[in-house]
Amino acid sequence: MVQTTLCFDFGNTRLKCGIFNNRDLQEVLILENDSDDTFKHLIEKYKPAKSILSSVIDHNPGLEMLLGAASRFHKLNHLSKLPITTPVGKPSDIGADRLALMSAAVDLFPDHNNLIIGLGSAITYNFVNKYREFLGGGISPGMEMRFKSLNIFTAKLPLVEKDWNLPLIGYDTRTNILSGVILGMAKEIDGMIDAYADRYGNFNVVLTGGDAPYFVYHLKNRIFADPDLIFKGLYAISEHNNV
Repeated sequence: MVQTTLCFDFGNTRLKCGIFNNRDLQEVLILENDSDDTFKHLIEKYKPAKSILSSVIDHNPGLEMLLGAASRFHKLNHLSKLPITTPVGKPSDIGADRLALMSAAVDLFPDHNNLIIGLGSAITYNFVNKYREFLGGGISPGMEMRFKSLNIFTAKLPLVEKDWNLPLIGYDTRTNILSGVILGMAKEIDGMIDAYADRYGNFNVVLTGGDAPYFVYHLKNRIFADPDLIFKGLYAISEHNNV
């Protein structure tokens, strides 16, 4: 029997929904807003058996009631039942999105060390060992944040839009910024991977997030790229909690 699960990811930039039929991700929607009408439409159209929300923003609280009335609903937080353990200082401070990414990694690559790199508003480095323990990681500014900071904190540098086509050696202000930000981030990511490798040896590197495609071909290290990793993690967590 096919069961539909709606997995909501509310990030700092976009509100997204992954639609699963059993374990298969069917589609990903970008939501215009989190209004009651938007969610009533989704519920009517997909008739979910289960739903889960990961949110790092102040969202419309009414949507949780709507989802709870229409499905077996779970809101991801540090008290959720997870396929990982979190022996770090303050589990309550771990972002819901990071919990989802790590849950996906251990579901897809069990019994392995995994470094999950999320490329969104910020870059997050998340290391979970083969015993499914989240050991911690790092956070640094994401691509849009770097472009904006160059514009805001200087007198004359423009705000540059991200672009796939960039040279190593910039030939004007725009291409200098593209090279410095995107290729500089690629070197940062490779350097972090190398640092983890010096300490832990073999592990999987999983790259995900909306900005991941800009970096796949600029990295020297071998990686797995999965733009839908967070939804796969949310689905796994939903299965742990919506029984």
